[in-house]
Amino acid sequence: MARNRILSQEQLEGFSKYKYNSIDTSILSNYVMHPFWNWCVQFCPMWIAPNLLTFTGFLLTVLNFLLFSYYDYGFYALTKENATKDQIPSWVWAVSAVNLFVAYTLDGIDGKQARRTGASGPLGELFDHGLDSYSAVLIPTCLYSIFGRDELSPLRYFFVIWNIFLNFYLPHWEKYNTGVMFLPWGYDFTMLGSCVLLLVTSAVGARAWHVRLPGGLTPGLVFEVVLYLSAMLTSQTVILWNIYKSYRDRTGKMRSFSEAVRPLIPLATFVGLSAAWAVYSPGDVVSTAPRLFYVLTGTIFSNISCRLIVAQMSDTRCEAVNALVCVYGAGVCVALRAPAAELAVLVALTAAATFAHCRYGTLLVQEMCEHFKISCFRIKPKV
Repeated sequence: MARNRILSQEQLEGFSKYKYNSIDTSILSNYVMHPFWNWCVQFCPMWIAPNLLTFTGFLLTVLNFLLFSYYDYGFYALTKENATKDQIPSWVWAVSAVNLFVAYTLDGIDGKQARRTGASGPLGELFDHGLDSYSAVLIPTCLYSIFGRDELSPLRYFFVIWNIFLNFYLPHWEKYNTGVMFLPWGYDFTMLGSCVLLLVTSAVGARAWHVRLPGGLTPGLVFEVVLYLSAMLTSQTVILWNIYKSYRDRTGKMRSFSEAVRPLIPLATFVGLSAAWAVYSPGDVVSTAPRLFYVLTGTIFSNISCRLIVAQMSDTRCEAVNALVCVYGAGVCVALRAPAAELAVLVALTAAATFAHCRYGTLLVQEMCEHFKISCFRIKPKV
């Protein structure tokens, strides 16, 4: 019996017609990073497939996540109870800074490598953005160890992570409606800033960030506020303006209002469910098992994002209902009504969501490779 297909025929045909269209106005990106990446890609052998660069960069973010999970699983390393010793070795901060910078560089040169080798295509963009949607939880979770529970509670940091999710999702929603990917300014600044933050921490120690600033402020609070304000000023308001302008000038997809906001339905549903569980948890699960809670949230967010990216790139209708969100909703109901089973529900949901999402991504890539008659990690020799 043939397995159920991830992609419909309409979506495959849409991918065949797809042309990349983006606008990058970032000064940092255009005048610093792209020249650097153009220099770096010269040293990349022509036989290396672009997707291999992308996947290697993603694995480095996974390695960082595992490192911090080992040394600071519950984000207690920098609490007052552990003030007498450094729980996280300085080399961990240094290695994570290097890993993140290399991952960022590989993410910057994969498209250039694709053009050099003649391997450009929709699979590369889909693969790149799909893995980036998962990194949206892995990278911030590592940065939380710099501040820890004394600076930001796990609940507050949960909403910080959601702010990062929105900054990833909304540009793809913007492209779904405008047909153009307006690359956000904040991405390059955030990635480089994170690398510098980790590197400095390796030199001066994480406790250097746990000081009182003028006005009673703390570095953690400043970090939190800056993230929210920068998102509103450089991303969210700009996205709404670009969508409005595309309707005004009739340059976008010109979808009806209900169709334009359709991709926001699964996201809004998931935001509501996850926030309700975090806030009303009978066992305060977000404080009891924050890392697991963040990973579960990030996994389902990545699945929602990937499905939007598929719809956006294939120019097809976005799904309004996500199966993983439905399962998650049922799990939240059980957790809220049966406190004794709450942690078990969290573990089960995390395992199930991770398996389902990884399976979805694997099948998605396989079907794209079959359709375009290519290999994901190997450049097909030219005849």
